[in-house]
Amino acid sequence: MEFHHVSVMPEETIRGLLTDLSGIYVDCTLGGAGHSGRIAEQLTENGRIIGIDQDAEAIEAAGRHLAGSRCRVDIVHDNFRNLDAILEAQGAPLVDGVLFDLGVSSHQIDDAERGFSYMQDAPLDMRMDPNGLLTAEDIINDWEEDELNRIFHEYGEERWSKRIAQFIVEARSEKRIETTGELVDIICRAIPKAVRRAAGGHPAKRVFQAVRIAVNDELGILEKSFRAAVKHLKPGGRIAIITFHSLEDRIAKNTLRELARGCICPPELPVCVCNHKPEIKQIGKAVQPGKDEMAENPRSRSAKLRIAEKL
Repeated sequence: MEFHHVSVMPEETIRGLLTDLSGIYVDCTLGGAGHSGRIAEQLTENGRIIGIDQDAEAIEAAGRHLAGSRCRVDIVHDNFRNLDAILEAQGAPLVDGVLFDLGVSSHQIDDAERGFSYMQDAPLDMRMDPNGLLTAEDIINDWEEDELNRIFHEYGEERWSKRIAQFIVEARSEKRIETTGELVDIICRAIPKAVRRAAGGHPAKRVFQAVRIAVNDELGILEKSFRAAVKHLKPGGRIAIITFHSLEDRIAKNTLRELARGCICPPELPVCVCNHKPEIKQIGKAVQPGKDEMAENPRSRSAKLRIAEKL
């Protein structure tokens, strides 16, 4: 299957991220190089892109997309949780910009065999890195009922999490749940028809989001990675973060807010004694796609872009 992914808010992202056209920019979620391709168009021959992705198919597609770029391009097959080690290995301890485009790519959703989609029947997988050990099938069949309830509620914000977990445990006691279609059927049985009709949208959406987040530890690595990115920015360099659901965005917002704080003394102290200095300043408010982009790319509707600059 040809790799296809539509980058969200490309113009807003590149405009906010680029400060030096001969600088070094790190794309932590390279994908098919939609954003990096636009960065490469702007950079001079002295510029450099370091692209990181854990998906081998994305790496291959990005290599094709960026072939012939005027600037230097280095592509790394790894997870951005290892950003410190990656930049050390690349000889780039300080960079001019770091981009995070979070969530799952259009290609991963559309490739039925990857098991991300509740619209197509496929093996329960959901690994962004196909070499990862944990799959959606492992979670659905092996995790305790309480833990299933927890991730559906916390990661999917699913109000029927407890009942869905109960139905899954009951179903797997008869046979192992192996496909996305089987899981969708169980979810639909667990949620009353009247509720499904009133809610609109696909009833499995929130559970599939929750399982995908758990398989790939998407939330667990975010704060540490954002802090690592800021640490490696040159003064005046920028971090750009695109999120696609409230849990990701909450972590991005809170981390950037904390990094932008000055004094952290208890409020009852009359004078500052901590001498804590802010590391960044936030550039404007969170940006969302325009109406035209949302209409053309419905998957962009929940996206938010946050940008901050190193002090």
